Amino acid sequence: MWVWRYLVPLLLLGLAVHLMLPQLTTFNHALKIIREMIPLAVILAVAAQVTSYLGSGYLLQAIVTIVGQRLSVVYGTVITTAASSIGLVAGGLVGSVAATYRWLRDSGVSAEGAILAGWLPTLFNNGALIVVTVVGLPYLLIVHKLSTLQAVSFGLILLILSLFIIGILWGLRHRPQLTAFAIRVSSRWARLRNRPYDPAATKAAIGHWFSALDVLRTGGWHGPAVGAALNVFFDMLTLYLLFIAANHAVSPGILLVGYGFPQLLGKVTFLPGGVGVVEGTMAVMYDSLGVPDPISLVVILTYRVISFWLPTLLGFLLIPYLHRLSSNTTH
Repeated sequence: MWVWRYLVPLLLLGLAVHLMLPQLTTFNHALKIIREMIPLAVILAVAAQVTSYLGSGYLLQAIVTIVGQRLSVVYGTVITTAASSIGLVAGGLVGSVAATYRWLRDSGVSAEGAILAGWLPTLFNNGALIVVTVVGLPYLLIVHKLSTLQAVSFGLILLILSLFIIGILWGLRHRPQLTAFAIRVSSRWARLRNRPYDPAATKAAIGHWFSALDVLRTGGWHGPAVGAALNVFFDMLTLYLLFIAANHAVSPGILLVGYGFPQLLGKVTFLPGGVGVVEGTMAVMYDSLGVPDPISLVVILTYRVISFWLPTLLGFLLIPYLHRLSSNTTH
């Protein structure tokens, strides 16, 4: 287990650093680009990123609405931002889901709604990224810029995500078998950690999942899908506006190709937030599509500061606020 937990992330990070280091040779040129960036375009990029996070808040609100609960978009955005920061340092996706569940329960959301709101955003956001990546794939094929490594990596990512979706669809048709499988996996995981295990908790969680997915199948998926679309669209718009700010507007095809695949790759790695992997892969993709190295260096790093690092720092500042609200609610 330690190999997957520590060695693989370190190898991926090492690869990402290897991919980014050559870009640093253009550091002087990059400084010139920074000095000449269009301020208004940078401001608009920040506004687009704020809207992207509000899209995440809307996604959380839409999921909670499915089970007849209420949640404001702003509060949903606050929870999403803080939970993402927790996931960065404690447990990854599991830590983020646990934090989301706790804060939603403390705000009065039912257990079913909190479970859904913890896990479904990842499913919807990854689905939106798959759509973006698949739409951009024909552009790569047309301009013959899809390398063998990129094709294999892209195929593996799609295979993993497709198997996950197929597993969910299979589980809806074979609920007793899926429940039994989840209990076996949870039991073995508890034994590995030398923790006590109660199968009733797993059965209850799976039951909440089935109830919620039944609602999604009857049309409840529209709101979350819109939220995921807003999140991804305005995140891409942030990147596009930064290219404009750097006086190098790119075509929609180049934007899609350089955005979707690196984001998907960052999602399936064990590194929190895809740190290093997203930046390195984006640099390679945009370089292969003809974007000058200094431009891609400035745009990618600025994009990651706006879309990842600043929201992460803000999320840590929001955690005490949410804890204080939870304490006031419980008392």
